[in-house]
Amino acid sequence: MSAISLRQVRKSYGALQVIHDVDIEIESGEFLVLVGPSGCGKSTLLRMIAGLEEISGGELLIGGKVVNALPPSDRDIAMVFQDYALYPHMSVKENMAFGLKMRGADDKTIDGRVAKAADILKIQPFLDRRPAQLSGGQRQRVAMGRAIVREPSAFLFDEPLSNLDAALRVEMRLEIAKLHGRMKATTVYVTHDQVEAMTLADRIVVMNGGVVEQVGAPLELYHRPASLFVARFIGSPTMNTLEATLSADGTGGTKVALATGETFAVAGLAAPAGAYVIGVRASDLTPCSAEAAWFSGAVAVAERLGSQTFGYIELAGGTSISVEFPRDMEISVGDHVHLAGTAGALHLFDPKTGRRSN
Repeated sequence: MSAISLRQVRKSYGALQVIHDVDIEIESGEFLVLVGPSGCGKSTLLRMIAGLEEISGGELLIGGKVVNALPPSDRDIAMVFQDYALYPHMSVKENMAFGLKMRGADDKTIDGRVAKAADILKIQPFLDRRPAQLSGGQRQRVAMGRAIVREPSAFLFDEPLSNLDAALRVEMRLEIAKLHGRMKATTVYVTHDQVEAMTLADRIVVMNGGVVEQVGAPLELYHRPASLFVARFIGSPTMNTLEATLSADGTGGTKVALATGETFAVAGLAAPAGAYVIGVRASDLTPCSAEAAWFSGAVAVAERLGSQTFGYIELAGGTSISVEFPRDMEISVGDHVHLAGTAGALHLFDPKTGRRSN
């Protein structure tokens, strides 16, 4: 039995529908990430699971029970918010214990659960402090601790790291991953950061305009995006996409004619003739000879990140693409380069629907 099931779930505000017939089965112990740009509906969907937003249509099941009309307090879930939502006049220990006290738990149970959560999150030295005396990362740990002591059937995280600086986000991301590894609790996590999604998730739900674009494991979404939206959203740098017309080249391969006028042949690619949007990731392009090139152009920007070197190449007609060069390759702005890939690296999308074609 799935821990949480969303079946044809919809949300409307008057005549405006913001969540469109969402179907997701979240397994027990799974770490599921809802990801997408601002306004895509991911936080609204999370709040519907929590009971903080009414469901306009469809069914939401938790533990096999329909909970559409059940209040948040009866859903056996715990939510961690973006803004921590700590009581400023209470100590860390009091903040963590508050929910249990409201549910009538005895002092022994409260003390034991708070001590256990504080040990897991390494916040024992801060139990007597108030939130104003803590750093942003420490406050987020307290908010997580308040959820942990509940021992719920599922945890819900609403962009919990967005208020932290870059270094602290990385640290807290690792802490959340370790926490899930220890507790194996069902977790639904909302973020707009695709790096967070890729590194934390067992499965990712990519949302766009209230619609689920694709559900799958992180590498599945990276290697076989179901739509142009997913292809451009998942991966950094984003997938290179260009308009092209494909036709047979007479040798068993395919001729690709770009909208900018360049043409190249791809051996081993079998695709019906017609108009497409082709996609290729920066990591799937490699330097080659002029005769074998798919793309040729001048380096406009070179980004040396130590372990990786990215270049942004200007093609004819003002189009640009990104490429991941060999780490130690000497490359400078203005250098003319030739690049190619393999048939397996080429993604084809329908230019009308944006859906994958190969």
